[in-house]
Order: sequence, then C-alpha cells, then structure tokens
Amino acid sequence: MSRNFELLSQLGKVQEILQKPGEPSSVLPEEPLVESESLVPTQSFAVQGNAREEVTKLVRNLFFVPGAGAPRRVVFAGTESGTGCSWICSHAAEILALQVRGSVCLVDGNLRAPSLHQRLGAPNHRGLTDALLGSGSVCQYLHRLSPQNLYLLSSGSIKESEQTLLASDSMRSRLTELYSQFDYVLFDVAALSTCNDAIVLGRSADGVVLILRANSTRREAALKAVEELKAAKVEALGAVLNQRTFPIPDAIYKYL
Repeated sequence: MSRNFELLSQLGKVQEILQKPGEPSSVLPEEPLVESESLVPTQSFAVQGNAREEVTKLVRNLFFVPGAGAPRRVVFAGTESGTGCSWICSHAAEILALQVRGSVCLVDGNLRAPSLHQRLGAPNHRGLTDALLGSGSVCQYLHRLSPQNLYLLSSGSIKESEQTLLASDSMRSRLTELYSQFDYVLFDVAALSTCNDAIVLGRSADGVVLILRANSTRREAALKAVEELKAAKVEALGAVLNQRTFPIPDAIYKYL
C-alpha cells in the first residue's frame, strides 16, 4: 500500500499521488465545464489556471519515479461516479505523451458510460468492443491524436455483453497486443462503486490510481475502495483529490 493510502487511513486526508517527502500537498482544481475537442495543450488547458501544472506533477510523480519500477500500464478509476476521472486520465495521457519519446495509448474501458471519444472529438464507430468481437490487429481500431505519439482506443460501437467483455479471453489477447506495441497504456474505467472493472484491468496492469472528489467522496468509501484493491492483490498506486475549490486566489497559495 502506498504512502498516500497509509496517510489516508490515519488522517482522513488525500495527498497528491506519490507525494515526495517535504513537498506541499496539492490537489487538482475543478474540472472545466467546457470539454476540449482535442488534446492540443493550448486548447485543453486554456480555461484552467493551475490545472496543467498539477497534472504535470501527477504525471511526473507517477511515471518518472526513480529506478526501474516506474509504472507504464495504469488504470484510472473513481471511487464513485462524477469524480472527473475521465478528465484526469485524458489530460495525464496528453502530458505524458509530450514528455516521452515512446508511444502512449489511452483506452476508454468505461463501457457503461464512455466519454473519451466525445471529449476528444474522435469517432467511436470502431473501438475496444469492436476489437474484442472482431478480428485483425488492434491497430485497426485506434485513433491518432495530438501529440502524434498519442493514440486513443475508444469504447467502440458494440454495446452487447459489456459486463463480461473486459474479463474475456479476447480482452486478455488485446491487452497483450497493446502492451507489446505501446510504451505506455492508460485506462479510463467505470467507478469502483458501480462495478469491478478497475480490478479486472488492474490485475494485468501495474496498478490503479483512485480519483476522489473533494467535499463529496466519503472517507469510508475511499477506504473501502483501497481495501477492495488490496483484497484482489491489485496495486494501489495512489489517490488524487479532484475538483477542489480554493477559498482564496491561486496566486496567494504560492506564497503560503
């Protein structure tokens, strides 16, 4: 269990994912009300004051930890619906792609309520469910985004049997393809309070990042999510407190 979750259990607080000793705690501001049509940084972050800085720190502390154990396959999941998980996951993928030479694949694994294709202005007539029930290389189902080393595997157009697709043999085969062809794979999945998709995908990934909503997620719900991951032997990489509102201007916080 990570230092963040130990702190969560002891103090009832959530710090920035994998926060380094001595660094001040920081959280993500409220999710933009206007959805961006692409992952171009000047568009996707224009409406947020310090959102880009906070997501950049999240990416740095998650994917660029010292040593050979830095995660490359990460599942992002909210403790409950409405935490802004899709927003964080998509922006983390964009920032990561800007900072690495390798390829990054963003996967919409939330088959119950997919949103990444709408958020990013990408088509959804071919995607994950089509790949799972179809044939050919997984690359045939990908959409290239900006920057050019970033790709999206949308949820797909097929809606049947969505509850079992992620645990199927076909999914395991497609994951093997993705992991062999991409340096980094980020999954956006349904909230832990609605299903166990985060656990299913987390078993094949390096771990799960939990997204909590400020002034909404109850401490008991966060602890329950951590315990579920632990019981399933899925690594809890950290937690992000999202949609925090600041009572004083951001500029003043920098001097505190």
